[in-house]
Amino acid sequence: MQEKIILELEEHNRMMARLCDECINSVMSLSDLLIHTLKSGRKLIVFGNGGSSADAQHFACELVGSFRNKKRHALPAIALTTNTSNLTSISNDFGFEEVFKRQVEALAQKGDLCIGISTSGRSSNVYKALAAAKKIGCKTAALLGNDGGIIKKIVDCTVIVPSDSTPRIQEAHIFIIHILCGIVDEAFAKK
Repeated sequence: MQEKIILELEEHNRMMARLCDECINSVMSLSDLLIHTLKSGRKLIVFGNGGSSADAQHFACELVGSFRNKKRHALPAIALTTNTSNLTSISNDFGFEEVFKRQVEALAQKGDLCIGISTSGRSSNVYKALAAAKKIGCKTAALLGNDGGIIKKIVDCTVIVPSDSTPRIQEAHIFIIHILCGIVDEAFAKK
């Protein structure tokens, strides 16, 4: 068991070192885009499936609530994965591939930032929602893994975790979300 734990930690550390080497510029670009959106009075809309759904909810709650800075005012962020009535009715009536697209069409406005999270880069419901967001005039971004899949081709900004291991990608995504939230805290700190 100890050997297994050590192997997992070593794999995590290798992936994080690659993340540091390969993703700093893309994380900085996403930080700039997020701050510009929020300072312009627009909102963040974020979504994903499974563990990425949990990451989307975590991201939104850190902005609406607080991350480190309890004095920062609440910032507008919505995770499209929290309303089970929306999720089940849209999936039932239109199919699961439409579950985020319909919500983007209902809630997104020009100038908002829509971020899709997909470890594979191939989630069709995330892809469709991002395509719909672009038609509305939203800025689009994605937290991805593997080679970025089809989603990397349609967004304004990508952060592609250099790994093909879903657990390692998810670990990197939440780490990146925490970095973004820390940068947002500083940008909106009361002086």
